[in-house]
Amino acid sequence: QSQLVESGGGLVQPGGSLRLSCAASGFALDVYHIGWFRQAPGKEREGVACISSSDRKTLYADSVKGRFTITRDNAKNAVYLQINSLKPEDTAVYYCAAQPAIYMDYVSIETANFGYWGRGTQVTISS
Repeated sequence: QSQLVESGGGLVQPGGSLRLSCAASGFALDVYHIGWFRQAPGKEREGVACISSSDRKTLYADSVKGRFTITRDNAKNAVYLQINSLKPEDTAVYYCAAQPAIYMDYVSIETANFGYWGRGTQVTISS
């Protein structure tokens, strides 16, 4: 069964760091653009970062630029999101999503552009 599985979330103090992982099973990620999204309670899901399938172009939401870094390791069939200088407003469920590069020849952080989603991992920032 093909699926995306997020991991690495947890409870962190403000100013801390986390590294989220997105692992794929049942399919190879190297031909997909991968995005990270988050959804806070009572808010719409928003895109935070995207990395392209081959040339590793990246795109970030303005709210996370300089703090979040998206990378991928196609040999491990995984994509990562390094989150630094965490703030309480970063509290959310974080999801990774995939879209075949043949259907989208650009990087995007629009939720509607991604067809395959994981179930998410909770990130809570609190002192």
